[in-house]
Order: sequence, then structure tokens, then C-alpha cells
Amino acid sequence: MNRKFAAAAGLGVAATLSLAACSGAGTATEPSDSDEPVTLTVSGWALEAIPEFQLLADAFEDQNPNVTVELKEYDPAEYNTLMTADLAAGSAPDIIAQKEVKQLPTWQEGGQLLDVSDVELPDGIAGAESYQVDGVAYAVPYRKDSWVVYYNVDLFELAGVDLPDGGWTWDEYAATANELTEGLAAAGSDARGTYTHRWQSAVQGFANAQADADILSGDYGYLADFYDTALALQEDGDTVDFNTSTANQLTYQGEFGTQQTAMMPIGTWYVATLIAQQESGEAEAFEWGIAPAPQVDDSTTGLDNEPVTFGDPTGFGVNAAIDPAKEQTAKDFLEFVASEEAAKLLASIGVTPALIDEDVVAAYFSVDGVPTDDLSQFAWSVHDTRAESPTSTKTAAVQGILGELHTAVMSGSTSVDDAIATAEERVKNEVGVD
Repeated sequence: MNRKFAAAAGLGVAATLSLAACSGAGTATEPSDSDEPVTLTVSGWALEAIPEFQLLADAFEDQNPNVTVELKEYDPAEYNTLMTADLAAGSAPDIIAQKEVKQLPTWQEGGQLLDVSDVELPDGIAGAESYQVDGVAYAVPYRKDSWVVYYNVDLFELAGVDLPDGGWTWDEYAATANELTEGLAAAGSDARGTYTHRWQSAVQGFANAQADADILSGDYGYLADFYDTALALQEDGDTVDFNTSTANQLTYQGEFGTQQTAMMPIGTWYVATLIAQQESGEAEAFEWGIAPAPQVDDSTTGLDNEPVTFGDPTGFGVNAAIDPAKEQTAKDFLEFVASEEAAKLLASIGVTPALIDEDVVAAYFSVDGVPTDDLSQFAWSVHDTRAESPTSTKTAAVQGILGELHTAVMSGSTSVDDAIATAEERVKNEVGVD
């Protein structure tokens, strides 16, 4: 067994850890020396569906009785656009949640984020480098999701297919999807073997990470094999095709939650959502687990290896226009959200924090509804998660072009080779990457 996982698996994760117990431990920042009342405004999105923002705000207030944290909600689909407008108008909150890494360099270049390099971060926190420009930090991570494969135990058993063991290559994953589709059909189910969501990340994220590629290089030939696999799944009927998913605006939550698919690659953020939806009845009741992402070859499969996957951090930065009298309190908030205490609080509601240690793993797997089998614990705890978005002012433009490549290929309007050639030419001419 992988030695990292062995430590996690032996934690006695059946013990129940309450939120209150978590709030009294860890290495959070000390309260501000000043007793003067301070009000911090903090941005967030989908506050009712995503409880982490209020959780962190409440916990920081508990530690700092003189501080009031007010959340300002934004539309998640338009977050970057709306925040950019507020920053330009001088009406943005004191603390700016970083929803997508690709946006940070634009705000930094515009002088809209404060240098927070003096905020102390715990050893082992993941994703901090994604918020650095020329060695200067402009935000800190508080969560760090990774892409894994969710699987429906009931549908595997109905199809008569062996459950995942952590050893899939992409070829084996595709073969399993086909076996599932056929086995489910034979059992009278119209569920498919897998579901590939229409985001470009569902193909390109894995390709970039597992080919150790740099999207700013302008060379995208490495995408071909991954698109060949994705297209074959569509053509064989083992996943809903891109055009149908787009026309019907299918959601990955709906496909997996209503048992339309036996497998689905998606980020670890879905764990908390799936638990909540099964509790509310929005998702059906069935047994499920998570497995490591499929790999290019056997060198990174199995419980003795570290599977390669991808995922960017989510973090907080400080508005450069903040009242100087509140600057230290804002930095204290950033130090708190990155702390071990905050990590355990987040884990205790099923959110994947940027800091993972034995105590955080124990807190996470004590949450009612989180699968506690060995493979699920391994998939969540052990992985080489590589950044999806390089920290560059060119990233957003390049990803926009690659997004059009994705649509062209998955919709069948352009061949893989032609789409790659077009993207390479556009990135060279439009973005200035040679």
C-alpha cells in the first residue's frame, strides 16, 4: 500500500468529529491587537449552495470579536466579469475570492490586488505558487480540488462489472465504460457506462497534466490521443455525446445523481454537493465511491503509485484599494483561511482544503455520507495534482482558443488534427506565443 495512504487509512476515520471540536484546534492566526471594531467585506458566489464562505466568516468572527465579516454574493457564471467591473468602479469588497487562477494576473497587472507575501502559510499547503507573479504572492489558497472518477456501486453490480481497483489506464477505463453500457442494457437499464461533461477541462485538463504540457508553449499535438479516446466513447455510445449534452444543457450532477451514468470524471468539490443532494432527495439514493483518474500508462496506476491529475486552487486576495486601517485584519483573515484549523473546518463539511494532513483526512472521512472504503480514501488523499492554469496574462486568451478547439472537435465539426493546427496558428498570431 502507498505509504502516504497507509497513514491516512489508519486514522480511525469512523470517529465522529464535530464542527465545534474542529474550531478549537489548529494553528490559526492570532486575533488582531486592536480592539477597534472592523468590518471586512468578502466576495463569494452561490452562498446558499456553497456553505464554505459563511463557515469561514463565522469562524474568523469567533476568533476576533471586534471583527464583522460581511459576505457579498456574485453570480458564479459571471463572477470574473462582475468583479472586474466592481474593482474598476471602486465598489469591490475588501477581500476578493479567487474563483479562477487565470483571472488573477489580469487583476494583478491592473494594480487591483495587494501584495500578501507576508501572510504566513502552513507547510505543505497546495496551490500557493499559482497565486505568485514574479515571486510575489497576490492571494492565498484555502481549497484545492482534484479531478477523480465517481462511480455508482449499484450500477456496477447490476452490470456485473468489477468495481474499480485504482489501476485504470485510459484504454482500460474506456473498455470498462463499454462493458458497463452493455451490461446495463442487458439488465434492462438505459444508463451509460460513463459521462464526459462538455467542459474542455474534462479532456484538456487530463491531457495537460498527464502529458506534462505547457499550454503557453503553442504546441498542442499531445491533445490528439486524449481526444481520440473521448470521441471513441461518444461514437460507441458509452457516454452522452457533446451535442446532446449541449442542446439539453445536461448537468453532471443530474447525470450522476439520477443514475444515468455508472462513472463520471469530475472534481472533488462534487462530494459535498452529492451528499447534500442525496439528503434532500434531489439525487437518488445509491452507494457510490471515488477512484483515481485514469492514467496514460501503468507507471502511475495502483495504490503503490501517485496518480497524476489536475486542479487549480481556490483562494482569497486583498483589494489593493482597501482602507489601510483594515489591511492587517484582511491579511489575518487570509492567514486564517489557509490554516490547519480552517482546513479541518472545511473538511468537516465535505470540502477539500488546500492543506491536507492526517487530522484533515480524519475530519473529512468522518462526514456522514462520504465513502470510507480504501480506494475512495486513497483517491482523495493521494495524487499529483498539477495546475490547470499557468499564472500568466496570456492564459485566459490561450484557454479561450483551446475552448473553441474543444467545441469543434467534440461536436464533430472539425477533425482533431485540423482543430489542433488551427489552434496552434491562432495562439501564435493572436496571443504572440511562438
